Amino acid sequence: MALWRGGERIGGTDDLAPPPPERIRQRRRARRRWVFAAVITFILVNVLAVGAYANSRFAPDHQRTGTQSSASVPAPVRAGGTVVDLRGGKLDARRMPARTIALTFDDGPDPIWTPKVLDVLSRHHAPATFFVLGSQVSRYPDITRRMVREGHELGIHTFTHPELTNLPTWRRRLEYAQTEAAIGYTTGVTTPLARLPYSSAVDAVDDADWAVVRDSGRRGYVSVFEDTDSQDWARPGPDAIVRNATPKGDRGGIVLLHDSGGDRAQTVAALDRFIPEMQARGYRFTTVSQGLGWPAAAPAGVADRIQGGLLVWAVRIADATVRGLWLLLIAVGLLTLARTLLLFGYAVRHARRRRAPTWSWGDRITEPVTVIVPAYNERTTIAAAVRSLASGTHPGVEVLVVDDESDDGTAEEVERLGLAGVRVVRVPGGGKAAALNAGVALARHDLLVMVDADTVVDPDALHRLVQPFGDPRVGAVAGNVKVGNRRRLIGRWQHIEYVIGFSLDRRLYDTLHCMPTIPGALGAFRREAVLAAGGLSRATLAEDTDLTMGIHRAGWRVVYEETAVARTEAPSTLPQLWRQRYRWSYGTMQALWRHRRSLVERGSPGRFGRRGLPFIALFSVLLPLLAPVVDIFAVYGLFFLDRYETVLAWLAVLAIQVITAILAFRLDREPLRPLWALPLQQFVYRQVMYLVLVHSVVTALSGGALKWQKLRRTGEVAAQPTAG
Repeated sequence: MALWRGGERIGGTDDLAPPPPERIRQRRRARRRWVFAAVITFILVNVLAVGAYANSRFAPDHQRTGTQSSASVPAPVRAGGTVVDLRGGKLDARRMPARTIALTFDDGPDPIWTPKVLDVLSRHHAPATFFVLGSQVSRYPDITRRMVREGHELGIHTFTHPELTNLPTWRRRLEYAQTEAAIGYTTGVTTPLARLPYSSAVDAVDDADWAVVRDSGRRGYVSVFEDTDSQDWARPGPDAIVRNATPKGDRGGIVLLHDSGGDRAQTVAALDRFIPEMQARGYRFTTVSQGLGWPAAAPAGVADRIQGGLLVWAVRIADATVRGLWLLLIAVGLLTLARTLLLFGYAVRHARRRRAPTWSWGDRITEPVTVIVPAYNERTTIAAAVRSLASGTHPGVEVLVVDDESDDGTAEEVERLGLAGVRVVRVPGGGKAAALNAGVALARHDLLVMVDADTVVDPDALHRLVQPFGDPRVGAVAGNVKVGNRRRLIGRWQHIEYVIGFSLDRRLYDTLHCMPTIPGALGAFRREAVLAAGGLSRATLAEDTDLTMGIHRAGWRVVYEETAVARTEAPSTLPQLWRQRYRWSYGTMQALWRHRRSLVERGSPGRFGRRGLPFIALFSVLLPLLAPVVDIFAVYGLFFLDRYETVLAWLAVLAIQVITAILAFRLDREPLRPLWALPLQQFVYRQVMYLVLVHSVVTALSGGALKWQKLRRTGEVAAQPTAG
């Protein structure tokens, strides 16, 4: 028969016995949560990929380097066939009639400059041809529709403005097809006109360009080049732009301008002069198709509209997601900066105050103390923990080991020690909170210290820990818990986290009188304060946090005594670490919700609630939950943004962490040697903590339940010599 305790199998011989129904439900909920997380991750990755594709950077003044052969380019094209039509397999190279100008604008639409260009064209009744980017059409559909509504013509300038000669054939065709679909969905019309990115006059067409032009012709597109390049991309001034755009003599021409890609104020100013000047000289302005006598654009088909709709909305969703991530990144930066400044200011202030020669908690405390050690299957570590507690310097210490129905001989191991002042009581299995409540009821003294069974304390730790009770307002004291098993990398990472994230944070919380947690590994309490808080509750998995908040709400002060040092055994594997931090994170959120009414309470409880709960929510839940945005953008930036800027920003974040770590280690009088592992921590450990918190939040939001999970101990800390 299989035996189960708290949803976990603990014994029995029948390997085929099924788990209880609650366990099955937990597994199903866990699977659903992981499937949900996987789907969200998949969607986010694809959305970011679309955003990266649509946001490809380009330079309007790009020039290919090196001399390219043009032997394959036909003579009619090299002689000035500005519009190259290869549809149907026959070459038809044309140019604008005399005194006819087709203004063409590349790289738009742009939300700022395209409307200004359209206003000038409307004022002078001059139609034009806009070679648009599909990604920009997706973003600014209203401007695109205005172009068509006001009689202008659209042409394809690819979706992302790549150098087409560097792309495979399938990608070139995709760039054209996607842009045509976006235009069809947005305006309801199609266009056969296309212009290569970075193209210029036909006399500059080389063999590589000609291969792209031929492929475009086979796909049904007409390639449009230019007769006069205004060179407005160089911003030479309105006079130079007008001069560069003017055709020679009475010749007609296709004029190249830009309505996007940067500041186009000079283009707008030049256009406002160029059009009336050329009209005064007898020139007429037209679109490319009108100038050649071609029919107007045809209506878009249903397939193009559907494909275009999917594409347009994918780009919009991607842009919104990227904008949202940028906002989150700014929020993370501001929260991190605020936390860093608060930690630096208050932690240094706290240390100076405590180290001042005049500092005192009050009268020296020599009252007897009861140390409560809850234990469930702790045979590996219990002996070392009890020895360290019984051999301390504080007088009159009673060590009360509360055995929570262990089946590995934990109680017998303590009894074999035969130490004076050590008692063992056996209670029915009910979990850690129940065992601690039993210890509180059975303790012989009113000053209580709660210590985990895998924790070894320094000889003077208990004496130092109870000294804050010299202040009658103090109801609980947090000790300084350190990681004892630091030899492996995971242990070293946790050691860094404990010193930075726990010890430094507690200095801040202590100064602000809103300490959220007395660690289960080492904490001292007045029995009166524990009872006033209602004892330890089984309503949350973080019974230490829940009790601490209850003591605050009962009107007591909770403080931090950094000189009371204990070493605990941290998880030595990633699965063990995951289970521990999952319980901590979920339990903290349970405690926040359980004590939410303190936000509106009056007096001391209200001061804690309005100060402590927002701090915990911001810096212990929200900031870690948003922190993955930094890593997401680091990876995103390496591939799709400026790599130098991305690496520099990441190193700046790391530098802040290193400085914070050095401060924390110095204040805690710890050697700096372990900090060599801090950069490595950014690539594995931090991501695990992100996932743990996300897992906890999903569990909380989905209403899932999580029971106590026993961690496997190695006894590494117990085997180390006690500090003298």
